[in-house]
Amino acid sequence: MLRIATRGSALALFQARWVAEHLGAAELVVVSTHGDREQGLPVGSIGGRGVFVKEVEQAVLDGHADLAVHSAKDLPANDPEGLVIAAVPTREDPRDVLVGATLAQLGTGAVVATGSPRRRAQLSWLRSDLGFSDLRGNIGTRLERVPPGGAVVMAAAALRRLDLWDRASQVLDPSLMIPQAGQGCLALQCKSDDHATIAKLASVDHRDSHASLIAERAFLSRLEAGCDTAAGALATVRADGVEIQGVLASADGQMLARRSARGADPQRVGTALAEDFLTSCGGALFVGQGGYEEGIGPVLAPQR
Repeated sequence: MLRIATRGSALALFQARWVAEHLGAAELVVVSTHGDREQGLPVGSIGGRGVFVKEVEQAVLDGHADLAVHSAKDLPANDPEGLVIAAVPTREDPRDVLVGATLAQLGTGAVVATGSPRRRAQLSWLRSDLGFSDLRGNIGTRLERVPPGGAVVMAAAALRRLDLWDRASQVLDPSLMIPQAGQGCLALQCKSDDHATIAKLASVDHRDSHASLIAERAFLSRLEAGCDTAAGALATVRADGVEIQGVLASADGQMLARRSARGADPQRVGTALAEDFLTSCGGALFVGQGGYEEGIGPVLAPQR
């Protein structure tokens, strides 16, 4: 029987049980992560991207589980030594949603709660009059913390998977907000030399979803984007290859650029998009520093 390592949140357990059902008999190994234990602190202050996955990955490396099920958006851009993403099931809705009010319903000065620099920057670009507050916690906690007269930003995939879609006030199309790389994807990770488990996971792998995730992770990897970087990417498999859209912005949303790339190889397409940001619009100035600094050379051009 396969053993599946997972976090203990309602969403993580739903996702792990879905995988277990589609693989046949499986046992869940519930793991407490640093990110789960420190919910009162911003993610960036407790280690950034990876704080929800390291202990789960270690359970696989230590032999306590055969595979791990992750929300792909929580993963660092590069796999740790000894592990591989062996399968990506069919992607759920990758978009972001507002809960509590639509953009049009939010008045001047209304507060939007989100802990994501990517979401905050893009919303600031769309509505410079909005205010923001930090938000962490599980899905239920976030839904309870809609500011009066304001909204919270959630992943559409989470609401759909937990049958909470009726709480969505507005779906934010990628033309308005490009999602986090990997959003809506599950990443099934196992030891890179565990050929038996890799073969079993092939039955739940969705080729197009997997290719999209490869492109988006390649984008983050080349960009060397940390959790404080306001960057997002969304790849789509077309008849002639993979198309990827990306966004990179200053933390305050005053400077923002969107770019796209297309090609046959998802790894190369994602890398090429990141190179475009880094070389053509001063994107290197924004990676990992969380804001715009005056007088330091070419920067992302305002595109209002």
